[in-house]
Amino acid sequence: MLVTGTFEDGAAYQVDVTGQDEQSILGSRRVRALVEQYAGQPVLLGPLGPQRDLEATDTAAVLALLRQHTTVVEVRP
Repeated sequence: MLVTGTFEDGAAYQVDVTGQDEQSILGSRRVRALVEQYAGQPVLLGPLGPQRDLEATDTAAVLALLRQHTTVVEVRP
C-alpha cells in the first residue's frame, strides 16, 4: 500500500507499507522511526476502535498510526 502525507512541520513523505517482515516500510526514514517508536503500543484502527498493538507488518495498524500522527493525503493499494 502506497501512503502519501505530511508531518506536522510540513515535510512530505511517501512510503510503501509492504507488510513483509524484512522491509515492512519502504521510503521515509521518519515514518520508519515513528513506527519503531510506537511498536508494541495499542493503536485504534478507527475512531472508536477496534484496538490492536502496532506491528510494522500490520498494514492497517501502520496506516492508523500515520493517520493519528500525520496528515495522510492519499492511500493507494
